[in-house]
Amino acid sequence: MKVSVVVCTYAMDRYDVFSECVDSVLAQTYDPLEVVIVVDGNDDVFERVRTDYGARDNVRVHCNDANQGISYSRTRGAELASGEVVAFIDDDAVAEDDWVEELARVYEERDAIAVGGHVAPDWVTEKPDFFPAEFYWLVGCDERGMGDHMAELRNTYGSNISFRRDVFLSVGGYDENTGRRGDRHIQAHEAPVCIRMANKYGRGVVYNTEAVVHHKLFDYRGDFRWLVFRSFWQGYSKRIMDLLLPEASGDKNEYLKQLLLEFVPGRMSDLARGPSSPKVKQLVTIFIFTAAVGFGYLYGLIDVNHSQLTVDPDAAAGN
Repeated sequence: MKVSVVVCTYAMDRYDVFSECVDSVLAQTYDPLEVVIVVDGNDDVFERVRTDYGARDNVRVHCNDANQGISYSRTRGAELASGEVVAFIDDDAVAEDDWVEELARVYEERDAIAVGGHVAPDWVTEKPDFFPAEFYWLVGCDERGMGDHMAELRNTYGSNISFRRDVFLSVGGYDENTGRRGDRHIQAHEAPVCIRMANKYGRGVVYNTEAVVHHKLFDYRGDFRWLVFRSFWQGYSKRIMDLLLPEASGDKNEYLKQLLLEFVPGRMSDLARGPSSPKVKQLVTIFIFTAAVGFGYLYGLIDVNHSQLTVDPDAAAGN
C-alpha cells in the first residue's frame, strides 16, 4: 500500500523548519512512500524547494498560481498524489521515524478509511506556566481528554491525519471556507471533511497514539494575548461550522461538558489540596479562553450568514 504524504508551505522565513519536516518524512521506515510538496503561491519558495527536493524520485513539487490557503493546498496535494492513502503533516512539525508505518498498520489491520495520530507539543521556547493541557488544541496539539488509543474519533488534528485517497476526494476534500488563508484565521478545517466522510461512510478516524509527530510551538504560541485571540477565532470558526454542517456541534459540546463538569472541578479539588501559582493561573486561564471562544461565536452570529459561504450541496451531503 503506497502512502503519499502532503506537506504544504508558503513562507521563506520558515523554510528551515519546513525542510526539517520534509526531511523527517523522507526518513520514514515505511515504503513505498511518496512526498507531495505544495507551495502556496510563493515562487521564491517554490524555486528553493525544487532545487532542494525536486530531483528525488519519490518527491513531487507543485506551486499554486496564487495564495489559495491551506484547505485548497491540501486538497490539491491529494489530487496530485498517487498513493492509496494520503497523509497530512504541518510544515512546522517533525514526524517520528515510524509515523507512516504506524498509520499504515491501522489501515491494514482494521481496514480503516481514515487514521490519525498523536500530535505532541514541542516547545521551542519555555512552556508558559499558565497554559492548561485542556487547551492544547489551540496550538494544534492533542489536548487532555482527546481520546483513547485506537478509538474512533470524529477527527484528529491537521498535523497528523490521513485518509484513503479515494474517500477523501469523494467527499470534496478540505472545505475552502475553513482553514488559515492570509489574514483569515478560520480554524477547524479537519472537522468538515471528517463529518462528510462519516455521513457518507458511517465511519470516523481511528486514533493511533503510537503514530507521533512533534509540533513546534514558537514564542508567539505561548503569548497570552495571541492565545486569547486564537480562542476568539476558534469560536468564530465554530459559527461557520454550524452553518456549513449543523451536525458538527455534538463533539465540541461534549468537550465543553467534560471541561466544565470534570476537568475544572478536578483542578479546583487539586488546588484546594495544595495551592500554587501555576495551578491558579491555569484555572483562571481556562475560564478566560472559554469566554473568548464564546465571544467569538457570538460575534460570528452577527458577522457571518449562510449566504457568505461557498457551499457544495453534494459535498455537504457526503455524496
